[in-house]
Parts: sequence; C-alpha cells; structure tokens
Amino acid sequence: MPIIKYRKIFLSLSVLFVVTALVLVWMYGVNPGTDFLGGTIYEVEYTGVRPDVIVLRANLEKLNLGAISAQPVGEGNLLIKTKTISQTEKQAIEAVISDDGKNPVIEKRFSSIGPAVGQELARKGIMAIALVMIVIILFIALAFNKVSYVVSSWKYGVVTIIALFHDVIIASGVAAYLGHFGTFEADALFLTALLTIMALSVNDTIVIFDRIRENVKNRIGRDFEETVGISLSQSFVRSINTSLTVILTLVALYLFGADSTKNFALIMVIGMFFGTYSSIFVASPLLVIWEKWGKK
Repeated sequence: MPIIKYRKIFLSLSVLFVVTALVLVWMYGVNPGTDFLGGTIYEVEYTGVRPDVIVLRANLEKLNLGAISAQPVGEGNLLIKTKTISQTEKQAIEAVISDDGKNPVIEKRFSSIGPAVGQELARKGIMAIALVMIVIILFIALAFNKVSYVVSSWKYGVVTIIALFHDVIIASGVAAYLGHFGTFEADALFLTALLTIMALSVNDTIVIFDRIRENVKNRIGRDFEETVGISLSQSFVRSINTSLTVILTLVALYLFGADSTKNFALIMVIGMFFGTYSSIFVASPLLVIWEKWGKK
C-alpha cells in the first residue's frame, strides 16, 4: 500500500477527525461521573418485577436528597446516582425502591466518593497522562539515538506524542458526544481506557519505528521516504492483525460483558481503531515530512 505517497490524504483525514473531536469537546465537554465530581452510585437487582422507573424517580425525589437519578439497567436492575449519602439515607433509598421490602432488591454495587477525593483523582489522572508522555519522549529519544543522523531521535518521540494526542483527543470527542446525546459519564474506567489506548498505540508506533531504524541502519531504500514506505509495508499486516485481535475481544466485552464495563469497552474500541490508524497513517508520514523540511 503506497501510504507515504498518499500521506497528504491520510493526514488530512486525521486533521478532520481531530478538529471534529475538539469541537465536540468544546461544545459539550466530557460529562464527568461521580468518580471525579464525587457522589454515590447505587445499583440494585430486583428479585421480582422491576417497578415503573418514572414512579420510582418521583418517590425518590420525595426524600429531598437533592439531585437524584434512577435509570433502568438490563432486564431487572436499577442504577441510582446522587450526592454522597450516609448509611441512614441509603436505607431510606432502599426502603423506597423496595416498597418497604415488599419487592426485595439485591445490592449489586455501592460506591460513595467525596468531592475532594474525586478532584484529587482527576488531578492525578491528568498528571499520569502528562508524565507518560514525557517518559515516552525520553525513552524514544534514547532508543533511536543511533539513527539520528537521518532524523533526530527526539523527533521520533515528538511524532509519537502527536500520534498519542490524536488518539486521546478523538476518544475524548466520542465521549463528549455520547455524554451529551446519551448517558456516557467519564469515570475512573474512562481514564484507564485512555491510558491503555496510549500504551497500545505507542507500542504499535515503536514497532514500526523500530523497523524503520533497522532499515535505515541496513541502508534499505534509496532515500528516507522509500525506507519508511518499505518499513510500513513490512509492518502493516502485523499491526492490523494485532489490533483486530484486541478489537474483537473488546467488542465481545461490549456485547456480553457487564453494563459497568460497556463504556470502557466502547472507548477502547474507538481508541484502538484510531491508535492503529495513527501508528500507520500519521506517525510515519510525519517523520517523512519532518525529514524533508530538515533538508530545506
């Protein structure tokens, strides 16, 4: 596949994807969940028939706990989200949703996080992403130092970070869209998904860059552009097969896994797709463009 020959087309598509994602994030923002804002998540399963959710919401609002939501999950589960509550308030909620025990429920999940803890988690998450990117630049700069006579080794690191921004921004744009038009909330699993996307994407990019490094050392290709093209051809099938294996597993998790992991699986699928795209169609072409600029 003549990827380098048509690099302007692939890079233009990437710019379109990233700009669209940035607009979505700017317009709607990523809807933060209780993991970051603080609050309570309480999920129960009815042993019998789940009551009408509209009636449940109306009865829950009578408890005067502030903003509270009740959403049906699956066939017989109910997911309640509200502020951080005490044990007494939890018992009051359980009494309402179980009709004072006449319609028994089984607790499936209960977590309560204070606002300060949520803000600390968000801060640490952002710091983790920033630290990962700095370490990646340093690692790649050292790893590719021996072929820096063609393209400076630090440029490999910068290009890798650009590809990672590409993946994270697009995944965040999808999350913003789903949060505005659906019920998606960014929680700790969303942060985990972003970090996992970064790890898998950078691994794929480094594998391709390593092939470029070996071909440069062995002087394969008439110039750097041809060397990169040959390297991509040699790595293409492996990258696609590896990504497809992971994506198929994530699709299975989305379709058959627990409801609490569906958002994680969905963001991972989006991230894996665009992570593979950026490794093949963004990172390597950017190296070629940078090398050509260096000659001017």
